[in-house]
Amino acid sequence: MKTIAMNKVIISLLFLFAPYAVSAQETRTDILRDLEKNRAEVSFSNQDQEITATLKSASRLFGEKDDLTTVIMVIPSGSVVEIIDSDSTYYQVLFEDYEGYIFRRHAVINEQAPAPVRTEKAVAQQPVAVEQVRVQPAGQNQAGRYTYLENKYGRNIASRLIAGKIWKGMSAEMINDSWGSPRKINRIISGNTVKEEWIFANTWLYVENDVLRDWGPVK
Repeated sequence: MKTIAMNKVIISLLFLFAPYAVSAQETRTDILRDLEKNRAEVSFSNQDQEITATLKSASRLFGEKDDLTTVIMVIPSGSVVEIIDSDSTYYQVLFEDYEGYIFRRHAVINEQAPAPVRTEKAVAQQPVAVEQVRVQPAGQNQAGRYTYLENKYGRNIASRLIAGKIWKGMSAEMINDSWGSPRKINRIISGNTVKEEWIFANTWLYVENDVLRDWGPVK
């Protein structure tokens, strides 16, 4: 009789805890499913370094990805955009002063730029052709400068350059129009890649193939 009673207790306990076991299993399954979903998509929200992409073809910039009639502008092929976020179909990007969405298939993510060469000794150790150019700073005539920049780049870029701003992805010519000529340029040529370190009074700029990739303080 005691054995029968004990079996009844065990069976009752199994029925009691069975829902919790099933619930725990479903919870673990949901977590694994979410992990796989997150792994399948590219996330840019936690990146410390700015991520850029180059357009393989001209692409429309949409204000809303769910409304393809909200075209802000057409970004030319070869333009560099900053990636803010991504899903399976669109990149959320920043181009000039405009923010919107482009199709992922129209752009390719740029590789992260390597750290620039900081010393002449380090430059000498590189197995590539090295050229060092010293540039004398030149004065600028401010009269009509904004009009010149606006005619050259458009109003948005002109406003940023006249304020002395720099940003990743800007051209070497834009740097000159914003900050003027550097005190010194350290240049490394490796195949078709030209890497330059532009030295200003308090800042160095890393320029690769005439595109600004990074900067930092002069120590």
